[in-house]
Amino acid sequence: MQAKLSDLNPRLLSGKSLDEQMDNAMLLAEELGFDALVYDYSPVPLDHEGKLITPAVLKLRNTPADWHARWCTEGYYQIDPVQQVALNCVSPFVWSYKPGTDTLLEPVISQRHAPVVNYLEDAQMTCGVSVPIHLPRGGFASLTGLRTGNSSVLCDARRTLADFSLISHALQEAAYPLLGKEAHTPPIHLTKRERECLKWAAEGLTAGEIASQLNRSLATISLHLTSAMHKLGAKNRVQAVVRATHYRLLDS
Repeated sequence: MQAKLSDLNPRLLSGKSLDEQMDNAMLLAEELGFDALVYDYSPVPLDHEGKLITPAVLKLRNTPADWHARWCTEGYYQIDPVQQVALNCVSPFVWSYKPGTDTLLEPVISQRHAPVVNYLEDAQMTCGVSVPIHLPRGGFASLTGLRTGNSSVLCDARRTLADFSLISHALQEAAYPLLGKEAHTPPIHLTKRERECLKWAAEGLTAGEIASQLNRSLATISLHLTSAMHKLGAKNRVQAVVRATHYRLLDS
């Protein structure tokens, strides 16, 4: 393919929606021999306990019909070893679920990953390439290309690593302005007033000072702060501010 980023950008930017951009990316990936694509995006990939959060955006092409439900509803995303490796990598990597293959998955896979492994084996999608993309302010995205076929597909995938990486970054550049509209609601939802109170608390104001600032009673402000604490699972206001900041709930 001998792709160049300057050549790929116009093909992907021509898509007016993320779905159109994914369609264009799939056409490019097929030229490299890939059979399916998985794109995910999270403004915050981990919760405050360090566990994977279901992505805010998950786009699929040519995957089994139940893939989205499995990964987003049944918890497969949290036990997908490819996602776990991707989050801790900065470079594209080839992976395989076949035993004895020299890829980054081999030392990672354990019995807890069995549902994902069995699913992909049944779908005959046991090999692929993943490109992790670490974004500003802690966001994370990845594009994974999957291949079907015999053992030779691993060698084929390795040869396409550079070109597939270019496709991934071109897709991310094209998709970035659209992600805010595509993203699902954050894992924790605060009301406008709760966010406002926490923002002032982050500035060091007491509940009484926030009440004066917002021209509300102390009881009302305390109620908003307590509600936010409960939603965030926080023990006190300081912890609530820290967790709200972690989830980027206080962003303007």
